[in-house]
Amino acid sequence: MTHLGRIMLEELQRRNYADSTARYYLRAVEEFARHFGKSPDKLGLEHLRTYQAYLLKQRKLAVATSQVAALRFFFVRTLKRREFREFLPVPKRASAAARHSEQGRSRTADQLQPETSSSARC
Repeated sequence: MTHLGRIMLEELQRRNYADSTARYYLRAVEEFARHFGKSPDKLGLEHLRTYQAYLLKQRKLAVATSQVAALRFFFVRTLKRREFREFLPVPKRASAAARHSEQGRSRTADQLQPETSSSARC
């Protein structure tokens, strides 16, 4: 594993990412670098734009995929390159998960209220 790979893995572990997610993120960054034949820290916004187009057109993947999440983590968290935060969108699934989480909380609150039994109505 490269020095950058070790740093990224440490960042993922510090944030308690699942082992499978960490492996996937590392592989996604490796594929990104291999696509251009350069170290990923030497690549910039224009490379990301080109790679996103490649994922969309050639590999038929949605732009807001796990690859984008992995690249966003790599550039923003591992390399501390904040300019990538705005350029790489957070996948829509993240906001859907937040809504689902909120719905789960309201259901839990509803479950805590006492139920009216059918015999009490008689």
